[in-house]
Amino acid sequence: MFADTASIEVRAGKGGDGRLSFRHEKYRAMGGPDGGDGGHGGDVIFRVDHNLNTLSHYRNARLIKADEGEPGGGNRMHGKSGEDAIVPVPQGTQVWDGDELLVDLNTVDQEAVIAKGGRGGFGNAHFKSSTRQAPRNAELGERGESRKLRLELKMVADVGLVGLPNAGKSTLLSVISNAKPEIADYPFTTLVPNLGVVDVDDYGFLVADIPGLIEGASQGKGLGDDFLRHVERTAVLIHLIDAGSSDPAADFEVVSKELAEYQVDLSTKPRLVVLTKAETVSSEQLDKAAKAVKKANGAKQPYIISAQTHEGVLPLLREAVKLVKVARTEQERVRAEAAVPVIDITTLPDVWHVTVEGEGVFRVTGDRMEGFANRTNFDQDDAVERLRDILRKTGVARELRRQGVQDGDTVRIGESEIAWIE
Repeated sequence: MFADTASIEVRAGKGGDGRLSFRHEKYRAMGGPDGGDGGHGGDVIFRVDHNLNTLSHYRNARLIKADEGEPGGGNRMHGKSGEDAIVPVPQGTQVWDGDELLVDLNTVDQEAVIAKGGRGGFGNAHFKSSTRQAPRNAELGERGESRKLRLELKMVADVGLVGLPNAGKSTLLSVISNAKPEIADYPFTTLVPNLGVVDVDDYGFLVADIPGLIEGASQGKGLGDDFLRHVERTAVLIHLIDAGSSDPAADFEVVSKELAEYQVDLSTKPRLVVLTKAETVSSEQLDKAAKAVKKANGAKQPYIISAQTHEGVLPLLREAVKLVKVARTEQERVRAEAAVPVIDITTLPDVWHVTVEGEGVFRVTGDRMEGFANRTNFDQDDAVERLRDILRKTGVARELRRQGVQDGDTVRIGESEIAWIE
């Protein structure tokens, strides 16, 4: 079953806890600290798979999880990192978190980390120093990121076939490519987009047969604008009109209007207007239809074809090739201009803030500070003292005092809180 939308939840792996351990030696009850660090949690990674063309296998896959990192061991043994969860998706998949577009996976073999695994906690061996010979604290592993996502598939094709239902799109696709769409003499035979590879004079391009549009499709009527999204990525449109229609000019106007009124104006794309089923009408009726469409299309002469007899098909495809080549050249130029260095935000200094939440309650925010708090094991006195020391060294304690913190007040950091003690 074809599906071009899906809603899923992804959860990266939690980092493994650091180990609190001391080396045991003969004749020595307790040696130095040797607790190892926990392994990192696995990431959730989306990767384009050229063998897929639908999101149907995610209709029932509501939760995708990466593995957790293993805890650290004694003798400074580092815990094993969790396996990443690789999520294969078809080319053209957009990944949304609410109204935020996280990534547009529209190139072959493209991949993106959608949810980052938690960092493993430090074992107590990490905290040994000249002044702390026997640290009795180890960090907890960080939780991995969790997201509720909406996936949308927008097919990646060079040419899109558009037109009213029963205009001959599927028939043309079956003639010019190896695609085998369902074909019948009634409207809405095509209920899902079909793709086909076309070769013309040793030049190949991809064609998408978009289900028939009706008046109001851009507002969701009929098969709705669900399928108009697949037109967005096409570089060229071939607009098919049944030569035997009672009003071919009106048919042209209906589809043109829907393309223009979609959320992205699709009417500006290069478009080849074609009268189809030429073998089904008389030469007089064909000439009349061509003149009507030419007038509606700004004096541009439509192509006339018969998919059944192949008449006029090759000239149409050769013109499509010209437009596709121009579009591909422009796409390469845009990609090259977009490939400029960007600032890596991970290199920027951490920013934290202190706010008063209520009487005797203060909130410390900032990714780095919240990370320290999340990795703190509050059952270990040494770990809590380390967190207090971090607050002092980073200037957070000074800002808390400036805002009036008193002994016994509550300081919240992330999902944790401590009683303030000077």
